[in-house]
Amino acid sequence: MSERRRSPTFPLPLARLAPGRTRDAGEPLRPQRPLREAALDARARATPSGVGLDSEHVRLRMVQRLHALGIRHDGLLRAMQTVPRHAFIDTALAVQAYEDTSLPIGHEQTISKPSVVARMIALLLAGSAARARGGLGKVLEIGTGCGYQCAVLAQLADSVISVERVRALFEKARAQLAPLRLDRVRLVHGDGLRGHPPNAPYDSIVAAAGGEAVPEAWLQQLAIGGRLVAPTAMPGLAGQALVIVDRTTDGFVRQIGEAVTFVPLKSGIG
Repeated sequence: MSERRRSPTFPLPLARLAPGRTRDAGEPLRPQRPLREAALDARARATPSGVGLDSEHVRLRMVQRLHALGIRHDGLLRAMQTVPRHAFIDTALAVQAYEDTSLPIGHEQTISKPSVVARMIALLLAGSAARARGGLGKVLEIGTGCGYQCAVLAQLADSVISVERVRALFEKARAQLAPLRLDRVRLVHGDGLRGHPPNAPYDSIVAAAGGEAVPEAWLQQLAIGGRLVAPTAMPGLAGQALVIVDRTTDGFVRQIGEAVTFVPLKSGIG
């Protein structure tokens, strides 16, 4: 009577052979060997430290480029290195997160270039009151967008009120900021053209959208000794420039900074 043979179980273990070599009939199969070598192969194929988007090394390279562009404030550079920019953009664009480029975030809005974010915050920090206190104090941000600049501001401020007129962006920013647990940030769905009077005055005001002029509401909500930075259309020019406004006991002192391009400032709630 012939011996009954069992059906093999699948998948069958495969012996690892040197190129051009065939397995001898008497050589035992050794499933442990491929498993052990697979583990070694997996470690060899692992992403090298510092290459992943969640790595501080990637953000450090971005910060080094900002330093080369003239950003010298140590606290600001630390803040830019701390905040994960890739967490605020669509995954399809994540590979561009730490390049110096603006990227779409939906609803005809963009996330600003890291260099522009850094430059505007550096201008705020250069104000006399900010230098004296060593930080931005109470901040009003006009145009939350995806929440990235808000997260950077929070590293340097006592508190941040950020106003966004587009409901979908407001909700998106809230979701994206939540994992960072920034208890000093408050998001407001409202008309940024009006600022946010309930918490005025503000030591620092920064806008991520440009109008024909700096709204009077923003000026009135700026504390004495405070500084405002906003993109504004320039008469006779096709584009915008950063306008820096300092409020003193005698009134407002204005300076014109470099040319920029921001989305237009709109009124109302979307």
